[in-house]
Amino acid sequence: MESFIVENPIRLDKLLHDRFPEYSRSYFQYLIDHKGVKRNGKSVKKREIPQVGDTITVSFLQTPEITLNPQAIPLEILYEDPYLLCINKSAGMVVHPAPGHFEGTLVNALLHHCQSLPPQDLRPGIVHRLDRETSGVILAAKTVEAHQKLIEAFSARKMHKEYLAITIGNPGNQSIDAPIGRDRVKRKEMTVVEEGRPALSHIETLISAGDFSLVKVRPVTGRTHQIRVHLKHLKTPVLGDRVYGSEKLSSKLGVKRHLLHAHHITFIHPFLGSELTLTAPPPEDFQKWIEKLSS
Repeated sequence: MESFIVENPIRLDKLLHDRFPEYSRSYFQYLIDHKGVKRNGKSVKKREIPQVGDTITVSFLQTPEITLNPQAIPLEILYEDPYLLCINKSAGMVVHPAPGHFEGTLVNALLHHCQSLPPQDLRPGIVHRLDRETSGVILAAKTVEAHQKLIEAFSARKMHKEYLAITIGNPGNQSIDAPIGRDRVKRKEMTVVEEGRPALSHIETLISAGDFSLVKVRPVTGRTHQIRVHLKHLKTPVLGDRVYGSEKLSSKLGVKRHLLHAHHITFIHPFLGSELTLTAPPPEDFQKWIEKLSS
């Protein structure tokens, strides 16, 4: 289940598809028909146009064609307690089921590892997302209460995330405050656009050698593809990014995925009250570029 505040008053099924592009509008129409979408706590109709400030709550229900199966997929667990766990997600793993990816996802692995996760939601345990090709730290909740508290912490920006990226060019040290919205032509892509949602990223270049750099990015907001879009806007895209960067250069260098890694996350444990900093070491393909830039 996920909740968000409406910032742009458009028809509900389109609003949902724009926010969660991995799902089709027909899927959201199914959810609305089966009371899986609520506006300010009340059921809605397909053609409703929510107003700015409304709270939309989405339960990602299974359709008759979808079955979530526990799968014994190896997980690199960085931390685990009775409430939550932290995983070092491998590049290439899809986080949650979506059209074309109903098996082999992190959710399938979690259902096997944590027998108590509620099975009725397409995203059991998931509190935030990483792109398929992005590696690194991702949190999952083991109880309904933990899920709600972690979602609230993300919404209140009390989760401090840090990413590493290999970029084409040198973005320097700067903060980029540039709103992000869906591209008007390429509807599966995001872009910097005046009427987009506020997005802020802090960027620090750690190493720069030749045409490439190792950079640290601390996103304050959590927009779809935020880091990749902001780095593209600075004309220093992530190496290997075939959507926002150079597909030709990626192929020439044999880079098979965008080199973006969720390095660590710091937050106050919602039940234990202690501060946790959980770190995932970069995978082999990323580490080779760090060594190359350092030599």
